[in-house]
Amino acid sequence: MAYTPALSLKDSSTLRRIAWALNEPMTRTIQIIIKEYSESVEPELICKSCRDKTKCSHCLFNNRKSNNQNQQ
Repeated sequence: MAYTPALSLKDSSTLRRIAWALNEPMTRTIQIIIKEYSESVEPELICKSCRDKTKCSHCLFNNRKSNNQNQQ
């Protein structure tokens, strides 16, 4: 099981309202939020800050970085 961070009451309430607006459960909504954000952040920033280099071959950001370099 993955680590699950605790949400503050304010963050939990915000997530719940976003979930209502999307007509999705909160668990799916947090996945949507992570996916959307991960598409907008620069992969180099993530890779530079990463503390677990053992997962690079499976990492979304490493794959995006490789794809960006191939397109140039």
